[in-house]
Amino acid sequence: MQQNKSDVWVGLFVLIGAAALVFLALQSANLLSLNFQKTYTVTARFDNIGGLKPKAAVKSAGVVVGRVESITFDDQTFQANVAMNMESRYLFPKDSSLKILTSGLLGDQYIGIEAGASEENLKAGDRVTATQSAVVLENLIGQFLYGKAEQGSGGNAAGAGAGGKE
Repeated sequence: MQQNKSDVWVGLFVLIGAAALVFLALQSANLLSLNFQKTYTVTARFDNIGGLKPKAAVKSAGVVVGRVESITFDDQTFQANVAMNMESRYLFPKDSSLKILTSGLLGDQYIGIEAGASEENLKAGDRVTATQSAVVLENLIGQFLYGKAEQGSGGNAAGAGAGGKE
């Protein structure tokens, strides 16, 4: 009988440990967010969202103030519509601006919100119009390489012209 009791307790602790590992894995991957705060939904349009995903954080001053609810594509404007659930305890002015930022050099993307100066606050259903799209690393590298190639070919022509005058 003592052996059966020990087996039950060991089995129980193994199950609790496994459940804790699953919970931590889902939390760290932003696949599970347990938030019991009241929220309000605001939307914004971006030209390019990069690698932004649903459930990504919405941060202000480094503090998570909401989460991305959904991302859809508008085939009329060819922009991405992003719906965000903002915690109702955080109020932002209507003229606030949104940027898609990256945590770290190659980390996850999130939305950064900078508060504006308007007297009126955002409320459920509002659309934020001041947005800045994600910086795409491939585009930056391409611009850098194209600029260097252009500068290199222009520099040689200028050097040859200057050398010919002497």
